[in-house]
Amino acid sequence: MSLLNEEEQRQVAQAIDHVERGTDAELVTVLAASADDYAYAPLIWAGVVALLVPGLSNLYFGWLDANELLMAQIATFIVVALIGWLPAITSRLVPMRVRHWRAGNLARRQFLEQNLHRTAGGTGILIFVSEAERYVEILVDHGISHRVDDSVWRAMVDEFTQRVRDGQTLEGFLGCIQACGEVLSEHVPVTQGRNELPNRLIVLQ
Repeated sequence: MSLLNEEEQRQVAQAIDHVERGTDAELVTVLAASADDYAYAPLIWAGVVALLVPGLSNLYFGWLDANELLMAQIATFIVVALIGWLPAITSRLVPMRVRHWRAGNLARRQFLEQNLHRTAGGTGILIFVSEAERYVEILVDHGISHRVDDSVWRAMVDEFTQRVRDGQTLEGFLGCIQACGEVLSEHVPVTQGRNELPNRLIVLQ
């Protein structure tokens, strides 16, 4: 999985600069490779498979004595765990609901860590993407949420999510930033020149 390169990140920063000229909102973008490494998932599956498969096989066929059964369970655990740690496999071992829950938690942590809750007038807005989970979220502070209905952001998230699924993360960012700018310039128009937060794309490896 490749995140945006330096030139693509520069394009995102320029788009944010352009949008913030017309609004008091402080827009921050975060791109994460993954919300979690999910290292625990292969271990859980390996433990379950190692307990059940050799044990049930021996229960029905009685091929192994106690020592052989133990060795078979250990070998099964190691093989399944090693296979499960392959990136393409790990992601399939974790339910989508859990992956989205982890990504949502990371988005909310980033909202706080990037100080979006401390902007003047509560005008912070976060566009968050986690590529591994194909997850997109837009979080806004109270100064924006009181003026713009949540359905507006949901429509943008749906569009951006499809772009991420199609491997068009840059296009998704640029389109979402532009769409946010149109809404923010109308509902949170610029009243003073300020820039409280960095406009660059924050990349979490």
